[in-house]
Amino acid sequence: MALLRDFVIHDRHDIQFCMEAFNFLNHAEFNNPAGVVNSTSSFGEVTSAVANQQRVLQAAVKYHFKKGDSMSDSKWSGKVTRRAFLRSQAALAVGAATPISALAAHTNTQAGVDYYDKLGVQTFLNAAGTYTDLTSACMPESVQAAVALAAKRWVHLKELQEKSGAYIANRLKCEGCCISAGAASAITLGAAACIQAANHCRPMDIPRLIGSPQYPKNEVIVQVPNGYDEGIFVCGAKTVVVNSLDEYKAAFNANTVMTRVENAAEVVKIGQEDWLAVAHEHGVPCFLDAAADMPPIENLWKYTQMGWDLVCFSGGKGIRGPQGAGLLLGKKNLIDLANANNNPNEGVGRGMKVGKEQIVGMVAAVDWILSQTDEGMEKQSRKRLALIADMVKDIPSVKTSVIVPATANHFPQLVIEFDPAVIGASALELEARLATATPAIEINPHTGSTRASQGVDPQPNALVVVALLLFPGQDATVGRQIRKVLKNPKSMGTYNPAMAAPHLSRQYGQS
Repeated sequence: MALLRDFVIHDRHDIQFCMEAFNFLNHAEFNNPAGVVNSTSSFGEVTSAVANQQRVLQAAVKYHFKKGDSMSDSKWSGKVTRRAFLRSQAALAVGAATPISALAAHTNTQAGVDYYDKLGVQTFLNAAGTYTDLTSACMPESVQAAVALAAKRWVHLKELQEKSGAYIANRLKCEGCCISAGAASAITLGAAACIQAANHCRPMDIPRLIGSPQYPKNEVIVQVPNGYDEGIFVCGAKTVVVNSLDEYKAAFNANTVMTRVENAAEVVKIGQEDWLAVAHEHGVPCFLDAAADMPPIENLWKYTQMGWDLVCFSGGKGIRGPQGAGLLLGKKNLIDLANANNNPNEGVGRGMKVGKEQIVGMVAAVDWILSQTDEGMEKQSRKRLALIADMVKDIPSVKTSVIVPATANHFPQLVIEFDPAVIGASALELEARLATATPAIEINPHTGSTRASQGVDPQPNALVVVALLLFPGQDATVGRQIRKVLKNPKSMGTYNPAMAAPHLSRQYGQS
């Protein structure tokens, strides 16, 4: 009998424990009966037991290196490294001690192929935050397990959509929920729902007939236009930009179908209470884009209870679900219409498919986030940031502080200020060198910024670090790399000044 268990240390290392038992119940194994016939014969009797058959327990440990550095690697050059030697000896030790049956059973429990490594895709430690181009957050183990199990069974997609939406709506204290292909997809589905409600058209009429004499209602009022308005335009709608409360009141007409606000907008011209009150006087639904605006956890129900008719969240950011999923929450009549425009139905959302694995992953992620507390998550982040700050505090010219943006990405962020003349490099150079070192570290894009963004002041001579997504032990690795690059910038990575522009797309890539 054998028991084996793999524990992941980080993305390229894991450790395997093996416990084996021989004759675990300590049963005696007897020799064959006597077969000699004579005057003192004990013919047919069992008179002895097989020697050395007592209970035996043994344990073994095997450390896996997943970098392609073993002696059996097809790219091995013939040089025996210490790492390769230790790995091979550990494998021999376990292999020699493990019965064939146990090895066969273990084959079915091995971790999957590391395709990042196989494809040559660089991995890194995420000390930046939940940005789309950095693949947002990693899912907690409970969510990963739910996704893996969902992948092994068939279900009817519409039934899964309906029941998962009802479950999440109940947990998040709202009337309805549509699981979308990210927050940007939720904007499109929400706009389609409002257009359909206003025009009494079919999903197949969007966008082809919207704005025509048959279905003329297609105006969406916004305060600050941005790139996510494209999700509205694909529905055949157009935006009307207002700059004051008086303009807002005058903008409503028979063709107005929806209003939209970005919750974390830099410029707020009209307060949310006034925005809602005026729209609702005209019977027009209001959409709030809150893609990256969790934590705090209560935001998941705060805005719908304020009176917003539709609210969207990214699924792969603070909620920690699949990156390709999101939530559209709100009034049931509008959510029903959003689902009518969603896959697998024919319509504007047909190509925004959310598979069964992502749907179940979002349900599991909602369960997971509701098991957490804001206080617990913030305490953990501050503890990790304090460790990093302590590792760099003695470096000349360095000063550290912790900030928490007011709305989007509302979690502690470590600001490491320094004098570039003393350090010998700019903030953008240090950021680039950290990102191209081994191990690679991505830090927050507010690093080296020259203008305010999302509630964060300009940080031209500072590194900005986020610990929210780091796994245990990675904070120390991040701290060591930052200390090393501050003390000797040219000791790691590479730097190309032509490629050192601030990552503005990352700063605004919330959905």
